[in-house]
Amino acid sequence: MANLSSGSGSDMPAAAVAAVPSTKVQVVDDPVVVMKRYELKYIITAEQEAYFRRAIEGRMQPDRFGLTSIGSLYYDTPEYRLITRSIEKPEFKEKMRVRSYGLATDTTPVFLELKRKAYGIVYKRRVQSTLPQVKKFFDKAGDICGGGQINDELTYFRDLYGELAPACLVIYDRTAFFEPGGDLRLTIDNAPRYRVEDLDLTVSMEGELLLPEGNSVLEIKVQEAMPLWLTAILDKGKIYKGSFSKVGEAYKKQAIENIRSAAGGLYYV
Repeated sequence: MANLSSGSGSDMPAAAVAAVPSTKVQVVDDPVVVMKRYELKYIITAEQEAYFRRAIEGRMQPDRFGLTSIGSLYYDTPEYRLITRSIEKPEFKEKMRVRSYGLATDTTPVFLELKRKAYGIVYKRRVQSTLPQVKKFFDKAGDICGGGQINDELTYFRDLYGELAPACLVIYDRTAFFEPGGDLRLTIDNAPRYRVEDLDLTVSMEGELLLPEGNSVLEIKVQEAMPLWLTAILDKGKIYKGSFSKVGEAYKKQAIENIRSAAGGLYYV
């Protein structure tokens, strides 16, 4: 298993970008959220994004937070068991992350999430917390949400995999859309990027790009079938579903960088 971190103290490469973090803090009424849905992903160009935004006007509305920089800090074992299994594309996979909307502080809300995918259906357990509380949880020095079933699930996952630690930080600039009166949700993630150093949600929103400049990730989140009007929009724009994991892509990119470094700059396929 290649070490995920490059281990270098050099500056971020030229492909790195810096987002302007949103000052908005996302607050939910219920600190514990359970979700079950299908999540469909599409890689889109800048031209396709512009077309898609025009096409959904009148049917979908941007949420009240607007464009927000999001950081997702993924936890893994020292052997990277979770991400290694995920990129093998099994029928069942799971991951744990801490998410921040904008740069975090010790007092702003963050969200501890346990995300599982089984046979195409995504199940998410999400708890609002703070960074000090999250640290206590991973240090096994306290509960994450005062007990209860969700706390038990999160604790079981943590204990099952043993020593979990920050492994990769994924960042992107998200615009979320909702369907008035319906359950359809869309997100467009611009400039998805990552880093494996400075694994701290309070430091910055900088990282190395995961996709060619200008490309973004469109996610469609549905409870059941996709509406026909949306299918027609995708077909007209030649927007086709793909398989893409931000943290999985980050792992693969970093593994290639490690191989290149070990070979003294030479890389053979």
